[in-house]
Amino acid sequence: MAINQRRAASAALLLFTFTASAQQYDLLLKGGRVIDPKNNLDALRDVAIRNGRIAAVEPVINSAEAKRVVDVKGLIVTPGLVDIHAHMFHTTGQADAWAGDNSIAPDSFGPKSCTTTMVDAGSSGWRNFETFRFTVIDRAKTRVLAMINIAGLGMMTDAAEQMDFNPEEVARLALKHKDIVVGVKSAHYQKPDWLSVDSALEAGKKANIPIMVDFGFFLPERPYTELVGKRLRPGDISTHCFRGPVPIVDAQGKLYDYLRQARARGVKFDVGHGGGSFVFRNAVPAVEQGFYPDSISTDLHTGSMNAGMIDMVNTMSKFLAMGMPLPEIIKASTWNAANEIKRPEQGHLSIGAPADIAVLRIDQGTFGYLDGFRGRLTATKRIGCQMTIQAGTTTWDWDGLGGVDYKKQGPNSGNRPVDHVILPK
Repeated sequence: MAINQRRAASAALLLFTFTASAQQYDLLLKGGRVIDPKNNLDALRDVAIRNGRIAAVEPVINSAEAKRVVDVKGLIVTPGLVDIHAHMFHTTGQADAWAGDNSIAPDSFGPKSCTTTMVDAGSSGWRNFETFRFTVIDRAKTRVLAMINIAGLGMMTDAAEQMDFNPEEVARLALKHKDIVVGVKSAHYQKPDWLSVDSALEAGKKANIPIMVDFGFFLPERPYTELVGKRLRPGDISTHCFRGPVPIVDAQGKLYDYLRQARARGVKFDVGHGGGSFVFRNAVPAVEQGFYPDSISTDLHTGSMNAGMIDMVNTMSKFLAMGMPLPEIIKASTWNAANEIKRPEQGHLSIGAPADIAVLRIDQGTFGYLDGFRGRLTATKRIGCQMTIQAGTTTWDWDGLGGVDYKKQGPNSGNRPVDHVILPK
């Protein structure tokens, strides 16, 4: 009898060892529609993760090979969203400072909008960028990158962005912090000259990084057509591309040729929705005529998140409502955006890439969307964030897809090792 028991125990141990060794993946997302623009993939696939990276993308992966399996049938699996225009310098400590008062904490907002990479677009300038890095960027779990404002104090106030330009110092900081700095920002400029843009261009050239321009006041002395037609270099970014003052269509509703010509030169057009930088009267005819944005971004801050913009997936939903194909929307929100900031390791699901993943759903119903001036558009579909995975770790789980039926967890579920449960007498 003892011999039989030992044999049974040995067999059980061998089975356990074999099963454990067979579980080569930490997490398996099974049965979703995978849209991965870099790899020209739009098909039903299983996606496996190991050690925080994409380990396999196949039509079928055996569930027994994974320690944890999540059924994502009927859902859309994409690279984690890349938002290249947000504001996160929320600990400036400056009273009435725009950046500090209006910025958001990245970990409080990124995961629930399926965003795994967020770029702060110039909230800090060359005088306070390192404070921003040490107080926010280095402490965030969400991947935070940054563009340095050409103005010394960044977006403390509009007045601060009219002066104190130092291309040499911006370039020096960009090179010193090249692990996180992805661009230079010119914004909210009100004067009739080109000093803000030209200073940003000088810094961008010195550091070999793109610039992003929020054109500020639209003035006759510096027309938008000259910005994108002559000033910006290939790879530079015009954000707020569907802002009200941007000339989009002529009196007959035809898209102006200068826009396509600028794109042919390599200029990138970014949404940067924001609180008042997106109007349907410009976006709808552009999309209808095939002029899609190169990148979809939010211009996220406390004002825009509580107004018509809301979040990344809601902004993407507006383009779905306007007729932009879903794969193009995903491309503009992942792979295109990653390339604009020269981060080709982001925005795709290639084997070995960081396991940053968005699991999206398409809700059916009647939905209304607002632009920056309460212009309304209705549609029958809305994109929602179902699950967010950052470097292999689930950071948002709308329906608890990755959870376990509590009835199967056992009587000690929720108890810490140091807890002592004293039953009532």
